[in-house]
Amino acid sequence: MHYAQTILESGKQRKIREGTGTFYRIVVRDELSQRYAAAFEGMEMETKCGQTILTGEVVDQPQLHGFLDRIGGLGLKLISVEAVPGESRGDK
Repeated sequence: MHYAQTILESGKQRKIREGTGTFYRIVVRDELSQRYAAAFEGMEMETKCGQTILTGEVVDQPQLHGFLDRIGGLGLKLISVEAVPGESRGDK
């Protein structure tokens, strides 16, 4: 069963289906504060050992590239991007 979630994009709302994307783990250098969480909406943010780990479902390649562009735009150093096979919201 798929549940719909609403996301905001450029001031508009659109519906997407959960479970249709790929889960990613994106690691950046430095421990980011929660004020950065809005820049990575929909991703879980964990900080440890001088790094920030963003994990969550990415519905398509344009969304992934948007996150990566934001990382660069904020002047953050990207350490790794990894698709996490077999991960789903129910596995946590």
